[in-house]
Order: sequence, then C-alpha cells, then structure tokens
Amino acid sequence: MATLLPRAARSAFAEASAGNFLRLSRSSRGLRAISTSPRKPATASTYVRKDASASKPPPPAISTSTPPKPTPSTSKSKPADSLDDQSPIKDMTQGLADEPLILNENEKQVDWTRSFHGLSAQPFSEKASEILMAAIPFDDVEVKPDGIIYLPEIKYRRILNRAFGPGGWGLAPRGETIVTGKSITREYALVAHGRLVSVARGEQDYFSPEGIPTATEGCKSNALMRCCKDLGVASELWDPRYIRTFMKEKAKQVWCEHVVTKKKKQIWIRKDEEPRYPYQLSKFGA
Repeated sequence: MATLLPRAARSAFAEASAGNFLRLSRSSRGLRAISTSPRKPATASTYVRKDASASKPPPPAISTSTPPKPTPSTSKSKPADSLDDQSPIKDMTQGLADEPLILNENEKQVDWTRSFHGLSAQPFSEKASEILMAAIPFDDVEVKPDGIIYLPEIKYRRILNRAFGPGGWGLAPRGETIVTGKSITREYALVAHGRLVSVARGEQDYFSPEGIPTATEGCKSNALMRCCKDLGVASELWDPRYIRTFMKEKAKQVWCEHVVTKKKKQIWIRKDEEPRYPYQLSKFGA
C-alpha cells in the first residue's frame, strides 16, 4: 500500500514543485530576451548528387561454360504458331503487287506483257466471224436504273467460246493492278488462237478494302467487254439508233421508292420486269 503523507507535508511538496516550475519558465524567458546571436539567411545548398552507377560495384563475371538460368519472365516461350509470330495481313489498298512475270529474250513462249504478236496478221475464219458479229437479241440486253443498256459479261464469254472454243482464247494481264482510294484498274490483252486481238484497261469501283478481291474480277470483266468491241461483239450497244429503239420498245420509266431511305425517284426497267431490291413501285408517284 502507498504511504500516507500528512496534509501539511503534502502542501509543502506541492508549493515546492510550483516554485521550481516558475523559476524554470522565468529563466527560459530571460534567455530568449538576452539572446544576441546573429541570424543568417539560408543559402543554397552545395550538395552534389553522386552518380549511383559509380557507387555500385561492378557485376560479377558470368562464366561461359555454364549458361545462366532463365528468369521467370523468359522461361516461358511463345508457341511457334502464335499470332504475333505470323506475318501481318497485307493492306491491299496500297496495291496488290501482282505484276506479270517478264520472260527472258531467249524464251520461246510469247511475252504477252509487252508483245503484239499476231496482231492483224490474218482474219479469223468465216464461221468465227459470223458468231462474233451476230446481232444481239433484245432479250439478252439489260438496262440499268439510270437508263444505260448493257450486255452481261457472261454472255461475252459465251460468244467467245462459240467462236474460238473453250480454251481457244484468254485474257493476259499486261501490268499490275493499280489500287486507288475508290477504284482499281488493270490492263489486259485478249488473245485468241495464239494471236493478240485487242488491248484494253478495265476498271471497277469498290466501297471497302474487303471488296477489293471482288473488284479485281469486275475489273477483268470490264476489260473483256472493251476488248470485244474490236471484234464487233455487241457493237449495237454503242449505236445511238439501236439504243433509242430498244428504250422505246423494251424499256419503261417508273416511279419507285427506296426500301431503306424511303426516297422516291424515277428509274428505268425492262417492260417485262419489276423493280428489284432496293427499289419498289411507288403507289402515289412522286
């Protein structure tokens, strides 16, 4: 148990403690009052940072006899067929790089990329000429919504097959495919029975890079149609009188509505056909 002090002793102890505290506080105030030490402004530090690489010890030499152990980051290698290891997909909008192979001068084969071998050497047979220059029936001719008439490209191929036989003619590219922002173009040569017949450049529009492969086929068909003009195939389609007669007898202009945009416009169709998607006949005209 704690020792019990008399009341008088406790009062004396408390007064002694209070007096000591007052003396300490007065002495500290007096020291602050009589302090005459000059105060200097702070100056910029002259500390220079040491180079960390200089203080580091040199790395220990690695023996070449024993290879270092792989770290966890390199211990797992990518599979051989990883997508990152495969060659990137080529951007076809920059060109197809399909320039034809140029043959050497010593080659016996004709280089159709620059040769005009057999051009106008002699006319084709009478039978072939009759097939090539035969009149085109009205039923084979189609009309576009803007009023332009045309012959489907497959019918040009059928005419050439009847005239020269399957395998007796072909299209030889004479340059690489040129790809622009909206269309592609390439030059082709029509060769029949080993002779150059005509040279023409085909073209075809496209709307997205994914449509370039399909546009290349359309470009080839367009060149075929232009080459066939020199053989007299479907020459009526460029005759103004034939065009006016066909439009009067076989075509008509109707008001149609676009299924998606709901816009109405006049388009041309054959009299024996109905508007095709995306158009449908308008009930109230304009």
